[in-house]
Amino acid sequence: MAGLNPDSAVPTDIILHRVSATLELAFDDGARFTLPAEYLRVHSPSAEVRGHGAGPGVLQVGKRGVNITAITPVGHYAIKLVFDDGHDSGLYSWDYLHQLGREHAARWADYLDRLAAAGGSRDPA
Repeated sequence: MAGLNPDSAVPTDIILHRVSATLELAFDDGARFTLPAEYLRVHSPSAEVRGHGAGPGVLQVGKRGVNITAITPVGHYAIKLVFDDGHDSGLYSWDYLHQLGREHAARWADYLDRLAAAGGSRDPA
């Protein structure tokens, strides 16, 4: 199956908390993460966000307050998240979600640094 590493952790629970705009994930390796929708949105695996080549991708601005409106399973290896800003083209594999959870603090700090360097804002225009 594409996107599935046999040694990968697989989610045992995926819970959307709409009020707090977070996605709670529990994996079969014991890992548990609660990831903000804004974090998931700015780190979308879509080409729109990642870009089409090497490098940091397209800096996402104005995503504070974004929420997830739907979660759709994709095979046995990923989910598609639909955000209330209309973004719905990223497929989040189990490996990528686990990585986002493990690297949350570092990735978020890097995003905030990139945003500040570009003079961008988390707040919508």
